[in-house]
Amino acid sequence: MKIDKNINPLPTSSTKEPNARAPQSKATDSSSVQPQGVSVSLGSKSSQLRGIEANIASSPMVDSKKIAEIKLAISEGRFQINSSAIADGLINNVRDIISASQR
Repeated sequence: MKIDKNINPLPTSSTKEPNARAPQSKATDSSSVQPQGVSVSLGSKSSQLRGIEANIASSPMVDSKKIAEIKLAISEGRFQINSSAIADGLINNVRDIISASQR
């Protein structure tokens, strides 16, 4: 296939000029276009989610009373660590992660 060298090259875009804008026709000018009324309804689930979100946002992230109890138990030497419960929890978390990745 031979390429004809007499064909005029495509015009280059004027991106070198910082204030250059593409020409707009009068029909697409934003000042002449009137917006039409649009109604959007998200349904009852969205209002339920907003309520849940508000409840979560107002809930404290930390149970200060529980922290104070644990600190007191540690300082008094009453705090017992149940290593088997911790190990069981870790194993269950790993099982959950593995089963979720296999789905």
